[in-house]
Order: sequence, then C-alpha cells, then structure tokens
Amino acid sequence: MDSWLRFVGPNQAVELLGVKLTGVNAENGRKLIFTIVFIGVMMLVSAGLRGLVHLVLGEPKNVKTAFWSRQAIRLATAVLLILGLTSIWFDNPTRLATAFGLVTAGLAFALQRVVTAVAGYFVLLWGETFNVGDRIVMGGVRGDVVALSFIQTTIMEMGEPPSEQADAPAMWVAARQYTGRIVTVTNDKIFDTPVYNYTRDFPFLWEEMRLPVPFTADRQRAEQILLDAARRHTRKITSFGEADLVELERRYFMKRADLEPRVFWRVTDNWVEMSVRFLVEDHGIREIKDAMSREILQGLDEAKISVASSTFEITGLPVVQYAPAEK
Repeated sequence: MDSWLRFVGPNQAVELLGVKLTGVNAENGRKLIFTIVFIGVMMLVSAGLRGLVHLVLGEPKNVKTAFWSRQAIRLATAVLLILGLTSIWFDNPTRLATAFGLVTAGLAFALQRVVTAVAGYFVLLWGETFNVGDRIVMGGVRGDVVALSFIQTTIMEMGEPPSEQADAPAMWVAARQYTGRIVTVTNDKIFDTPVYNYTRDFPFLWEEMRLPVPFTADRQRAEQILLDAARRHTRKITSFGEADLVELERRYFMKRADLEPRVFWRVTDNWVEMSVRFLVEDHGIREIKDAMSREILQGLDEAKISVASSTFEITGLPVVQYAPAEK
C-alpha cells in the first residue's frame, strides 16, 4: 500500500501513485470524519427533540402549536449546524473571512432566487404574514397553508367563486373548496406579488348574495326573507366576530364595520337587485350559502314572489306579406 498511497511532508499530505493531491491531508481527513459524525449527531438530536415535542404535546388540537415547535427545532438545528461546521473547517479567522466572501459572492450570482426565497422565509416568520392553516392567496394560488419550509410554501389548493373564475389559473371547482391539488410556491413570491390572507387577525369574511326582484313584487317582503335567512345562519358567527373586530380596531387604524346582515337595493332596467351582505367564517361558506339559498327560495314560494328575469319590450314589428304558393 505504501507504494501507491503515502503521507508526505509536515502536513501529512496524501500522495497517490506518486501524485500529490492538493488540499488532501490527514488533517482534512479528520475534519471530514468529524463533520460526518457531527451532522449525524445533529440529525439524531433534531429527531429526538421532535419526538419529545410530540410526546409532550400529544396530538395538539391547535395545529399552529405543532407547526411553530417544528419550525423552532428546524431553525435551531440549522444554526447549530452552520456554527459547528464553521468551527470545524475554519479555525483561522482570515481563512473564514475569505471563504465567507467567496461563498457570498457565489451565492449572490448563482443562487439569486434561492437566496431570495430563504430571505422570504424569514420575512414570513418575522412579519407574521401568514401561519400554517391560514387561507391565503400567494403567487396566484388560492388555498390553505399546509407546510412552510426555507424555500417554499405548500398550499392545499381551493377553487374560486364564479366572480373570480376568469382569473388564472382556471378552476373547475366554482367555490372556495379544495380541488385536491397540492401546490408549492417559492417564498420569494412575497416580494413580487401581494399576499392575501383570509384568516389573519380577523377569521371572518363579508359575503353577499344577490336576488333580482320584479318591480311588481312585494319588495319589502322579499327583503325580510333575505334578512331572516341571513340572521338565522350567521347569528352565532356575528357574536364571535364582535370580539375579533374589537381586537382588530385595537391593533390597526380602521373604521368600525357593521356586523349585522343588511340588504342593499339597486334599481336596474329590468328589476330591483337586492344584495344581502352578511358575515361568515373563513371556512364553510358554501354550506352556509347553500342553506340560505334553500330557505330563501322556500320563503319566496310561500310569499308568491318570483325571481325576476330579463324582459324585452317590443315596440314595433315589420310588415309581413304572405303570398300563397302557386299550384
């Protein structure tokens, strides 16, 4: 073995078949072994901490508790790995500064989007833009956040209401319900596009349902039917929304919004459009609107009020001449 592999010189450099390998010596070999052992130990410690958290918390009802526990372990492991590997390989401060400068320049040039995505991760954490379980729109993707990593955010995609069906990408689910697709969005999108959060600070949404009512119908009765249905299905939600609204006013400069259902009228060429506005939770909107629609239709039938449709007034007809066919 000594004939083809030897350690030569004061630094015990490796010589293979008479060729001295630059940068390969006994010291670097020890550092490499120490690095492998250190990474293995950190992975075991990380797994042990995750197991301990799972043992202490059990199956937490609050998903955010488990999420932030995993994020804290992940960040602590990453920091310790960076500090440990730096201490192993760069015992000379001068070499460390030089290597850091070279690595930084290389990353800035070759991995711009990756570095931006990692920066976006820390902005998301510090800025509390969204949390796991929040319903958001990010990078054109609508859905619930199911995971967050250093590079990307994982979203359980949802459909779109009819008013947003023209937006890209096109959806086949015409409501805010899951499509079944898992979409990953890089974290750098927060610097390029707005992030819409349906649940942050105020986990409620104002919704509207429109009903065209004929001019000849009992409009007051139609309005009361809409209000009764909205109040019956949103009364409990409204009581919860008041406390959240007070907290929202405390944190931000905003005007008080009306939480009680209300009907707005708009006169068109063919009918009176009645829009009932009400407060709902960020999830389960389609079920509430379905129940309200059934109740509203039943109330309209009992009150003998029809739903208006487009009408046309014929002001004149051209003269039609009829000539009998010759036999």
